[in-house]
Amino acid sequence: MQRYSGNLIAVAVALAALAGFVDAIAFSLLGFFASFMSGNSTRLGVALSGGEAGYAAIAAALVLAFVAGVIAASVIARIASKRRGTAVLGLVAVLLALAALLGGVAPARLDLLLAAAAMGAMNGVFAEGGEVTIGVTYMTGSLVKLGQRLAAALIGERDRWDWLPYFALWVGFVAGAVMGAGAYLRIGMDALWIAAGAAALLAIVTWLVPTDAP
Repeated sequence: MQRYSGNLIAVAVALAALAGFVDAIAFSLLGFFASFMSGNSTRLGVALSGGEAGYAAIAAALVLAFVAGVIAASVIARIASKRRGTAVLGLVAVLLALAALLGGVAPARLDLLLAAAAMGAMNGVFAEGGEVTIGVTYMTGSLVKLGQRLAAALIGERDRWDWLPYFALWVGFVAGAVMGAGAYLRIGMDALWIAAGAAALLAIVTWLVPTDAP
């Protein structure tokens, strides 16, 4: 993350907050996740072990939808080149808007599958050479890097504040989850319209501040 400017790190934190927001909605609704595929994979394993075919099918479908979103974003990012952040977030906004439109009424929880695809796609905003440079929907990697940077700072190998961007990502995700859970309690699946609007706004921001590393 050190290659990115402060403005782009702020965009990454906003995207992490959006991921936390959507993840909290999905979890509040059904106990599954839209962005945390490690959790869904664990749910899949537990369901398979217990012979719970329905739960296993939901978990597997969410993982597949997430991967489909990653694939779609990767293709769009290559086509859009320098404007990949805007193009990918446009896709995210459309997927979240469709999820909100279908919220609670779609068969086979298509709304959650669309939300998971949107979260997979969002990882294409910060990418270079086909590889994600900042993971905005999963915090385990950020927490590992946070710990590594803190250790390096303690022994004097790195700047004392190199850990701060990773901490900010984690705080953003948690803050987004708080807001998402609160929004779901108040307006149910209509909360996804807020997420879609936020993605559209961030698409505009990335048009003004391209997401390529210097």
